[in-house]
Amino acid sequence: MARVSQAHLDARRRQILDGATRCFTRNGFHATSMQDVLKEADLSAGAVYRYFRSKEELIAAIAEETFTSIRGAFETAAQQSPLPTPDLLLAEVLGTILETRAGDPAAGPRDFPRLMLQVWTETLRNEELAALLRRGYEEISGLWVGLVAAYREAGMLPADVPAEHVARTLIASAQGYVAQQALFGGVDPGMLRDGLRGLMSMGGAEPTTPR
Repeated sequence: MARVSQAHLDARRRQILDGATRCFTRNGFHATSMQDVLKEADLSAGAVYRYFRSKEELIAAIAEETFTSIRGAFETAAQQSPLPTPDLLLAEVLGTILETRAGDPAAGPRDFPRLMLQVWTETLRNEELAALLRRGYEEISGLWVGLVAAYREAGMLPADVPAEHVARTLIASAQGYVAQQALFGGVDPGMLRDGLRGLMSMGGAEPTTPR
């Protein structure tokens, strides 16, 4: 029997994950069955179960892949020199992630945000996913704390606010963008960039006197 190449195995796994992602995005985790995934991926049960023994394993794999892509996009953006300001960095990270998900021809602009919202909800009942989310959050938070130190060293940020507080606020901004895009649509990373830039400039603006 001919030996199957690693490239073929990787492509088949990608095919399964893309099909499952489309199903989960369209119908949600709990309304999607493994039969739905088989049909969407156009594969036999044996082909799919060789890689994933259950729907829960599929959900965990997609969640881990999503967190990994977020962390990778963030690390790449944070390695730039000169270091971009938070508004530019966050918009770049979100734009990179959305472009990556758009690699699937069947993906829409709200697919990734909807998937993330489902993952966050699933962590409330799935301890394995919750632990994965906590690790991802700690990694991203640690990166932001390091960036805050770099901003302070460059004279771009005062030292009177704890770095963790700044990190949490910026992560919350990204999470809020994802939630708005998932629920309402019509939001692009440029809006987050412009909004943050406006808020960042408030300290230098002259207050107006109410009439």
